[in-house]
Amino acid sequence: MGIEVYRDAWGIPHLRAGGPRELAFAQGRNAATDRAWQIENERHRAQGTTASYLGPEALAWDVFARRARLADTAARCHAALDPATRDWLDAYTDGVDAGLVDGARRTPEFAATGLEPGTWQPWVPLAIWLSTHILFAGFPTKLWREQVARRLGPESTELFAVDGPATSGSNGWLVTGERTATGAPLIAGDPHRFIEAPGIYQQIRLACPEYDVVGLAVPGVPGIAHFAHTGEVAWAITNAMADYQDLYRERLRRHGTGIQALGPDGWRPAEVRTETIEVAGGEPVTIEAIETERGPVVAGGPGDPEAISLRHLPRADQDLGFGALPALLRATTVADVDRAFDQWVEPVNVVLAADTRGGLLHRVAGRVPLRHPDNRLRTVPAWDPAHAWQGRHEPLPRRAVADIAVMANERGLAAPLGIEFAPPHRADRIRELLGESTHWSAPEMAAVHTDTKLASAAPLLDLLAELDGLGPGAAELRGRLLRWDRRMDAASTDAARYAAVRAALVRRLAAHPELAGLREPAPYPEVFRPWLALVPKVGFALEGLLTTDRLPGIDRAALLREAVEEVAAAAEETPTWGALHRLAPWQALPAPAPECRPGLSGDHDCVLSTSSVPGVTHEAARGPAARYVWDLARREDSLWIVPLGAAGAPGHPHHRDQLPLWVRGGLVPVTTDWQRLTKESHDR
Repeated sequence: MGIEVYRDAWGIPHLRAGGPRELAFAQGRNAATDRAWQIENERHRAQGTTASYLGPEALAWDVFARRARLADTAARCHAALDPATRDWLDAYTDGVDAGLVDGARRTPEFAATGLEPGTWQPWVPLAIWLSTHILFAGFPTKLWREQVARRLGPESTELFAVDGPATSGSNGWLVTGERTATGAPLIAGDPHRFIEAPGIYQQIRLACPEYDVVGLAVPGVPGIAHFAHTGEVAWAITNAMADYQDLYRERLRRHGTGIQALGPDGWRPAEVRTETIEVAGGEPVTIEAIETERGPVVAGGPGDPEAISLRHLPRADQDLGFGALPALLRATTVADVDRAFDQWVEPVNVVLAADTRGGLLHRVAGRVPLRHPDNRLRTVPAWDPAHAWQGRHEPLPRRAVADIAVMANERGLAAPLGIEFAPPHRADRIRELLGESTHWSAPEMAAVHTDTKLASAAPLLDLLAELDGLGPGAAELRGRLLRWDRRMDAASTDAARYAAVRAALVRRLAAHPELAGLREPAPYPEVFRPWLALVPKVGFALEGLLTTDRLPGIDRAALLREAVEEVAAAAEETPTWGALHRLAPWQALPAPAPECRPGLSGDHDCVLSTSSVPGVTHEAARGPAARYVWDLARREDSLWIVPLGAAGAPGHPHHRDQLPLWVRGGLVPVTTDWQRLTKESHDR
């Protein structure tokens, strides 16, 4: 059998080949033809070369990627792979190279930037995975906590703890056969990420005599890592919110022609590389990339008041866990999935799985180092031996599945492994909804995906109920909000009123003199700014800030009174929430004119988690980057959807054809009958 490419009605690729290596080649070629601009831009991001065609705005990321040694780490991890996995990965990059020129011809961004498609080194997929996830666990939050400790005192370090706008979460749930119409389990959920154009997840099917898997792949990376159904077993993940990356305060000094770093054993030589970054429309920028025995220096350098190095497992162990990827494709039971995830490194995830034989799985997968508790909270001194790593957490937590299992980034199964978790609202609401039926079917899961109840509104509304002496307009607004059903529906004007009051209150809290020290610019690189900006921090921590006793100098009732009066005075005609809360997808190369930006239901702490940044913007940049329902009774009854479409090229019929359905909460069928697919004419 050669390589065959089929498409369903939504343009989703179904690839069939004579064996795993041929299939990896086919997947690489398909990524190149369907997502050429996306994967080439990701390759350049991993290598720190995007400023060469995107200009100065991309420089901050390129500096970070070079200093963090992302490409070099990926090359080391590739060299350490077992021969079979390395060969499989090499076949994928051969496929990318075979399709990239053709894919680039179909994609206008190449002509717009002058970028020419390049040749992929075999380690590039590992570099893309690493660059996509290096900030996933939010290690810059430790820099923020350092600022809080310095300005407000060490006892306030965790004052702003919350799943914030720069991290990524997900919902996931497993309903056992006792609660389904078929008697077989259902697994469903939605990963929450920045909504990108093209999307971070690609619906795909990979079939050969050894396996036949449908799922959500990451373009540029072979296999299907996070969400998949093999016909006999299905799995899904959410972010465990574990802490597994450390930041060390380094003392650096120049010594002769080199640089030394102070470690537990005294001054030791650091590795130094001088690199030049090309910048379109600007002068080249030369940087020093320094690496100590802890890891690459990602902030500061010799002569600066503070330098910070990053220690993370792929760099330290030269292992990114890619051996799990081909093993997952071959899985036929929960036990197979469990063994495959034993090889997983990062991101650290919570896994749910079920098979057709009755097997169930709920576990944490990944690697988390054992070290001093302070390492997880703040930056720590590199010269103190107490902060060295002492092995890793083993075994990782797991739990038996009974009836229903839910994972939504809350402080649950992974609690021993992290510091900051999402509030429990999404997880609690999902459990509540699933408990309402014992006959769930795959289509009915959309009602859970799209639930808009906002439990985190309670502290603000409780404080609002205590206010009196308001002006007539503010009193009327207060009454409306206290009668509001607390659902963030796109058609709701009361949801828009709530969001306006919340934003006004956030801005007032952030402007309060007691938090003045946190408004000062932090002395860290630009790439870390999303974790260091006060207004977003206040916006996402608002629930806790309204109830904490750690800020006695702030009169929250007075600030809320001002916010309500402001919104009441400004409201000439109240818009709906959807008129304010519009989709704003991220694009490496912004479109010359804004494309359709629909209004959305949901909010950060709703099950339908469409995140704006309270106090900054009502627009939604984060949300469900996909939705899925895996049916273990019949795989062909499974459902899925992505925010935009299967094709990466603007103007393609399948570029944004799933968007209207995604906005409404709909799902499209997973087609598995080859006779219902359209075969492409595409010879190898």
